Amino acid sequence: MNYTLHQLKIFLEITRTQSITKASAELHLSQPAVSMQLKNFQEQFDFPLTEVIGRKIYITDFGKEIAMAAKNILEQTETISAKNAAYKGELIGRLTVAVVSTGKYVMPHFLSGFMRNHSAVNLSLDVTNKAAVIENLEKNEIDFALVSVLPEHLQIERIQLMENKLFLVGGREQTLENKHHSRDILKEIPLIYREAGSGTRHVMESFMKQYNLPVLKKMELTSNEAVKQAVIAGLGYSIMPIIGIKNELKNGELEIIPVGGFPIRSNWQIIWMKGKKFSPAAASYLEYLKKERLKIIKDKFDWYEKY
Repeated sequence: MNYTLHQLKIFLEITRTQSITKASAELHLSQPAVSMQLKNFQEQFDFPLTEVIGRKIYITDFGKEIAMAAKNILEQTETISAKNAAYKGELIGRLTVAVVSTGKYVMPHFLSGFMRNHSAVNLSLDVTNKAAVIENLEKNEIDFALVSVLPEHLQIERIQLMENKLFLVGGREQTLENKHHSRDILKEIPLIYREAGSGTRHVMESFMKQYNLPVLKKMELTSNEAVKQAVIAGLGYSIMPIIGIKNELKNGELEIIPVGGFPIRSNWQIIWMKGKKFSPAAASYLEYLKKERLKIIKDKFDWYEKY
């Protein structure tokens, strides 16, 4: 066999995304280049690695076994490179982090200083929904995850980053008076929800259940940005993390509606699988977080404490 590390990397990304198109985007390669490398890699085996049904690519059982072997090989090559770099006093390797969608307003601030100090470390930051984040964690495809709702079925370890505060918000054309309301106001106004599985929705529904509040669900949207634009457009109200609406509050597109029991509070937490064997880059990042977390909060989120 004469496969290359490049081919292993491409095949592993195809198995992860189950898509030539998505793998191409993740690897910053053209689709024809990825398809050609997959073809060259396949020619070295007697059994098919993939099969195409309709327009969808599926990984065969044999392909899944090869993918596991490829993952181990690539991890070993990273370890060898890291050991060589360590002798030179450098830190190299790959740091993989997945964050729930609203976490995109938080996580970059806890990464930027580390990445400036270690420019040879490659960062993979995946912003997706809560279900996908937890799935990636469970499959050991990432080093760390940022969540606001902890998974109950996994054995994890964690560091609490900062508080997450959620408020009832409306657009500038809202009909509610900007005065203090009781929680019962939630029974009367059309509410825009995040999709099922969202951490924001989980916190929102837990609050409703706690106070036995039936609500008028206006619509359900799949991203924080979509909810934000719907509220701005006057389609309804929503309960949103303040971390993602700083600019809209500042320019008056959104307003916080004072309601008893608000803000709803949870916590942003970095989690990882218990017993996780960290790469040198991941281990170094964990130490960075422990040391710098409070300073980052003070420097980057001083505005947050006003709410």
